[in-house]
Amino acid sequence: MAIQWFPGHMHLTRKAITERIKDTDVVIELLDARLPGSSANPMLAELTQAKPALKVLNKQDLADPARTELWLAHYNSQPGTRAIGLDASETTPAKRLIAACHELAPHRGGMAKPMRVLICGIPNVGKSTLINTLTGKKAAKTGDEAGITKLEQRITLASDFYLYDTPGVLWPRIIVAKSGYNLAASGAVGRNAFNEEEVALELLDYLKQQYASQLEERYKLENVASMQDEVLLSAIGRKRGALQGGNRVNLQKAAEIVIYDFRAAILGRITLETPGEFGQWMAAGQLVDAERQAKKKKRQPEKA
Repeated sequence: MAIQWFPGHMHLTRKAITERIKDTDVVIELLDARLPGSSANPMLAELTQAKPALKVLNKQDLADPARTELWLAHYNSQPGTRAIGLDASETTPAKRLIAACHELAPHRGGMAKPMRVLICGIPNVGKSTLINTLTGKKAAKTGDEAGITKLEQRITLASDFYLYDTPGVLWPRIIVAKSGYNLAASGAVGRNAFNEEEVALELLDYLKQQYASQLEERYKLENVASMQDEVLLSAIGRKRGALQGGNRVNLQKAAEIVIYDFRAAILGRITLETPGEFGQWMAAGQLVDAERQAKKKKRQPEKA
């Protein structure tokens, strides 16, 4: 199943970003540190027209520290880009954003040339929480659900520093299948756009290879790396009491448990992709998409 989710307000967001970027000095893209590649929106790179970029790996307290360092090095190696890790609930680290923006655009500052910053990100990446931390008040609505922010907001962080907040926006079409599952597992995709059991199976397939010990500790299981995904999900459901009539495992309930445990970091600090892995997934996705576009173009003359 290919996971896709692009509600109507996201089309409006795309238009708003296109207009706002003309007068923007720095673009902050908030990423989920647990899936930095999948939560980076290639559409934003197109829309922001090579503006100086600050990549913020948010929720780093939930992510694998070693993998966070790999991702920070990956983004910091790119021209016109800086990357920092952040836990949006912490006040002091959040203030580093202002200093980082001035480093990227040193010519801006003062009332004559106020800093104008656009902050973007996928849904439920913690953008509103970060803004509230920066301002010290509830300037933006927050919630553990994709798509809370619906309208652009201008927030004054200092007399010469304006921050423009936009609603969370996903790719118009997700071409990396693995990214769709990772986004769903993280909560970036609306609940009605995916099947929990299928997402949980994909999640377990990765975790049993990279974080087997954490699965074993949480669910009191052994040799999870050698278990088939369906068998593993069933074993977890039985261990956690997700049972129905006839002492059968309720796989839907078991899937919900696995997804919740990942999102809440009950399984521990986990990152679902490395820069190398994501690069391979993206290359494969682009190849498949190119083939799809070629077939579509070939069929068009036949319809004329």
